Amino acid sequence: MIRRLWRAWRGLRLGTRLTLGLGVLSLAVFAVVGTALTTYMREYLQARLVDQMRLVQVVQSEDAATHGTVERQPYYGWYTAVYDVSGDFADLRRPADVPADSRALTDLAQAMTRSDGDLTRTVRIDGHGPYLLRACEVEPGVVLVSAAPLGDVENTMDRLIAVQVVAFGLALLALVVCGRRMLRRGLRPLSEMARTAHGISSHDLTESAAQLPLRADGRAGGREVEELRTAFNAMLEHIDDSLAVRAEAERRLRRFVADASHELRTPLMSVRGYADLFQYAAANEPGERERHLARLRAEAARMGVLLDDLLLLAQLDAAEVEAPLRREDTDLAELVRQAADAFRASHPGRSLTVRTGPEAPRLPLDPQRIRQVLDNLLTNAAVHTPPGTSVSVAVTAGADTAEVRVADTGPGVPAADRDRIFDRFYRVDKARSRDRGGSGLGLAVARSLVEAHGGTVTLGGAPGATVFTVTLPLRAAR
Repeated sequence: MIRRLWRAWRGLRLGTRLTLGLGVLSLAVFAVVGTALTTYMREYLQARLVDQMRLVQVVQSEDAATHGTVERQPYYGWYTAVYDVSGDFADLRRPADVPADSRALTDLAQAMTRSDGDLTRTVRIDGHGPYLLRACEVEPGVVLVSAAPLGDVENTMDRLIAVQVVAFGLALLALVVCGRRMLRRGLRPLSEMARTAHGISSHDLTESAAQLPLRADGRAGGREVEELRTAFNAMLEHIDDSLAVRAEAERRLRRFVADASHELRTPLMSVRGYADLFQYAAANEPGERERHLARLRAEAARMGVLLDDLLLLAQLDAAEVEAPLRREDTDLAELVRQAADAFRASHPGRSLTVRTGPEAPRLPLDPQRIRQVLDNLLTNAAVHTPPGTSVSVAVTAGADTAEVRVADTGPGVPAADRDRIFDRFYRVDKARSRDRGGSGLGLAVARSLVEAHGGTVTLGGAPGATVFTVTLPLRAAR
């Protein structure tokens, strides 16, 4: 039974539970207040009646001392008796105005023999109801006992209890009704957030561009509800951002797979075509056969470079425990000079200026990978600028970082392409041939390698110039 009631209680809505809890708490408070007020009022009225009996007994004691008994009754319904007491016996003096059942008065008179002061007692007399008895000593061996009815006090207390029940009942009803409305109004923002959550749960999050169009609006509910609403909306914003990042990652992955497939298909088709030509030309002159073999080797080498770049990017993206880097203390200026010498040898018609500064910074880096970054940036300057364009490389060292700037005075990168210049397989000139423009992985590989070293690579320069800045930390991150 208790378990069933507990399950039913837990199944109620929060507003109903709070209202019922408020009602029970208010009922308990009203009961405590009513009991305390009733007890205080009863004691107060009885104390007033005792004071009144004390004053009356002063006059009655004089009357008893003079006449032996009390000849006059002060109020209607009161009783007065004079007793001669000795030992444990009490003898009633006659005539006396006492009820038919006067045992309570006699018992109180007998108790006076064992008391040093006046006695007060509340009793119920058969046929007359509750009475308040008070006994006092008139003189040694003589005791005066007065009995005052408590009917008026009881009637007053009954009316007080009735008034309390009605007043507290109305107050409880008003408190529950008003409290229910206030709680419902205060909890309305929570219901709205629940509806928002249900709306979100019905939203299709499997779409690549899925977003959450719903938000918990409103200002009512108080500070706590406002904090909850703010946190709820912040969570939705975070989910929106995460969905956007996921959608962008899926879009880039699809584009990457499509571009990789396209880039790999081209050399594979070339290899297949030259293999067919080699088969048909096998009996031809040796020069023709060697030309086809050279083309096969060139396409295979090109495909190998593309696969190496893809494998390197995959390793860097995987964030493996052991990154594909072999760090050693390296002279960055010497590494730049080696890259410049190789650039001059492969592009003799290009003007290249190198500035390394007076102090040569030494950094913990992988010289092969940073050399690959420098070669990619220099090759990018040679491929995407007109013949005769000057290229410069500058090395500077700061307090915590070293920078390498690769600049050219070519046409620059259009503003529309700057945000995607480091994307994989992205080309500024869509019409450029792959033989001249490359696969579009050079800058992506450069950025991934620099970030693997804890650095950054950025694109700068105004129209008519391009500046790539590589920033590397002087100390390896732990």
